[in-house]
Amino acid sequence: MPSQVDQFQQGHQAPMQSQPHPGLQSKMNPQPVSDALPKDGDSVTVESYRAAGKLEGKVALITGGDSGIGRAVANLYALEGADVAINYLPAEESDAQEVKKIVEKAGRRALLIPADLGGGEKVCKEIIDKVVQTFGRLDILVNNAAEQHEKESLEELTEAQIRRTFEVNIFPHFYLSKHALPHLKRGSTIINCASVNHYKGHPTLLDYTSTKGAIVAYTRSLALALAEKGIRVNAVAPGPIWTPLIVSTMTEESKKTFGTTVPLKRPGQPVEVATCFVFLASNDSSYITGQTLHPNGGAVVNA
Repeated sequence: MPSQVDQFQQGHQAPMQSQPHPGLQSKMNPQPVSDALPKDGDSVTVESYRAAGKLEGKVALITGGDSGIGRAVANLYALEGADVAINYLPAEESDAQEVKKIVEKAGRRALLIPADLGGGEKVCKEIIDKVVQTFGRLDILVNNAAEQHEKESLEELTEAQIRRTFEVNIFPHFYLSKHALPHLKRGSTIINCASVNHYKGHPTLLDYTSTKGAIVAYTRSLALALAEKGIRVNAVAPGPIWTPLIVSTMTEESKKTFGTTVPLKRPGQPVEVATCFVFLASNDSSYITGQTLHPNGGAVVNA
């Protein structure tokens, strides 16, 4: 198993492996990095994430929190002092149990909520209700869960796939935020996971990219709607990140060049995105709302 240093130094190497959808982080080799960062930016030395109590006493709900970016966010949030609830597909239970251990090891409480967000508003309301019933509050909502399936042409896109992509990737942002809102207070935050693909386009991820564009527009609009309430809404638009989504949904051809076209010449690790979620959830970003951060390996986009 490659070390974390190897991951950052050699991350540009093609991840030639495949898994059935939705994919499990526990079966990935090498494992995505969730809790360590390159020291001094040179990737020669990796050090554990240094927490500073930025989220002490907070409660966060993270969708898609079993693996990849969601797992890294759960990890850092717990280290920063937050209790964490994660939502995930039932097929990802083994990964979710690992996240529970990570959160509890950090001394925080964990709540696992297996549910398919594609089930509609009723499912989303039940998720919010479980969080509030368990913790008595909700301070941070992270809309991270997403689904993608590459298709070589528009003609290959079926109505069923288009509907499923929108039902998982964007509709729950409305439903979860709607039912979370009565519990959010001044200083609470909503953070949505967009994608670099919204800004540069992607020829084989038409439906996925469209939902990510919708997320950015939704973020800007909801931020305006909630500004007077003191609730900030922002987004993060990752570039190529080493997660189960890659090994379980991308074509073999796409995997060959995955992460090699950005200026840093390697895929990013989930922890390198999770730090953005910490910043946006904490008081460090108190004057930021309606914005999108871009941990994408150096790709220049129109922010």
